[in-house]
Parts: sequence; structure tokens; C-alpha cells
Amino acid sequence: MQSRLSVHLITHTPDPEKVIAGAAKLCYSPKGIEGTMEQSDEEKNQKFVKMLVGMGHESPLEHISFTFGIEGVSRSLTHQLVRHRIGASYSQKSQRYVEEKDFAYIIPPEIDKRPKAKEKYLKAMEKSGEYYEAITEELFRDYTALYREKGETEKNAEKMAKKKAIEDARFVLPNACETKIIVTMNARALLHFFNHRCCNRAQWEIRELAVEMLAQVKKIAPTVFGKGGPKCLENPCPEGSMTCGEITEVRERFAKL
Repeated sequence: MQSRLSVHLITHTPDPEKVIAGAAKLCYSPKGIEGTMEQSDEEKNQKFVKMLVGMGHESPLEHISFTFGIEGVSRSLTHQLVRHRIGASYSQKSQRYVEEKDFAYIIPPEIDKRPKAKEKYLKAMEKSGEYYEAITEELFRDYTALYREKGETEKNAEKMAKKKAIEDARFVLPNACETKIIVTMNARALLHFFNHRCCNRAQWEIRELAVEMLAQVKKIAPTVFGKGGPKCLENPCPEGSMTCGEITEVRERFAKL
């Protein structure tokens, strides 16, 4: 069963740009925290935050965070995603505790548009599912008998055996296997994530995720994320000879995001 990307912004820091502006101003203000937070209106806050971002003074951005619910992505994607450790937290569906019978999977676009390649791919997914279920069943029988011999009740033996069986059987599951993950990042971590994963040289699936996440946070904090995206939006491409060669098109695309 094929799965599609779904990104939902679950929650975020209220009045994010107000929080950033207040936190930054506190460093230089004799006023108390309450007075600092209340002293500026929305327009002044946006102007101040724009100045901070332009100067590269990013530590105040760490005071605001965004939590996303992400579905319809592959294990291949999340292996890349969780490398972004600083300022980020993750909770992902476990293949040790959740059985992957009839698992959904992701089909790469380049495979999807090639009938012969797609046919082989679908067969591979089908076979992976069949082997997973067969191994799970065999291990379940053996582990159930083992736990019974150790004096466990039938109910406990089966419960323990199921967990142990799918824990081992998951090794045959493909990287294409669909997963679900909740991600929380602060704004500074998000900007770094967008710098790297919105780039044309990023892998297609995580790039699609990053662009969708950027589109959603720009609606909430447009000043903070107004220049979010790959590093080439305002500066020369940092990839050197490995550049995608499409800097004009990239800038136009993100200007419309």
C-alpha cells in the first residue's frame, strides 16, 4: 500500500516573534522581564526580529519552538532527519512494539514513472511483507513455547513472544517502509534544517518535507522564516562544483513560497 506525505503543525510557541524580541531586548534593558515583553507592538517586534536575523544574532530564536506531526514518510527519510540533533526532539513509531503487517511504503517518483522498475519495486515490497509475516509467525510459535516452558501463563507467553518475534522479524523490512514521527525544533534549528534540506542537492523526500515545513512556519512567524530555505537564496551557492546550476529558479520558487 503506497503512502503519501502528510505534515501537520501540531503546536508552537504563542506570539513567537514577540517572545524573540522580548528575550533579545532583555539583554540590554534595565526593565524587568514583564516590562520588556510588553514594551513593543507587533510592527516594532517584526522590525527588531528582522534586524536580529539579518545580523546573524540567532540565540534568541531558540526561545520559540514548533511541533510537527509527520506521516507518510519512509524510514530512509527519518534516518536522515534524526541526524539534526541540536535543538530538536523526536518520537517515532517503533517497529519493536508495533507490528508491520501489511505495511505501507513510499515509492520514489523516478521509480513510479517507470513501469518496469515499478513492477519490480512492488514485487520487492510484496515479498518483504510475506517474509516478515512468515518469520514473525515462526518466531512467535517458538518463543511462545519457550515462555510456556519457563512457567508463563498462556496469555503472558503469547504477549512476550509477539514482541520478541516482531523485534527480530523487522530486520527484513525495507527502508521504504512508512513511518510516523513527531518532531519538535526550535527556530534556530529549523533554519539550519532548511539551509541543508531545502537545497536541490538534498535527497528528494526530505527536501519535500523541509519545503512543506517551511511553508507552514512562515505563516506563523514570517519575519523569522522570511529568508528560510537553501543557503543560495541570498549568497552564492556553497556547493562549489557540485552546484545544481539552478540558482535563479530556486530563488524564484522560494520567493513565492
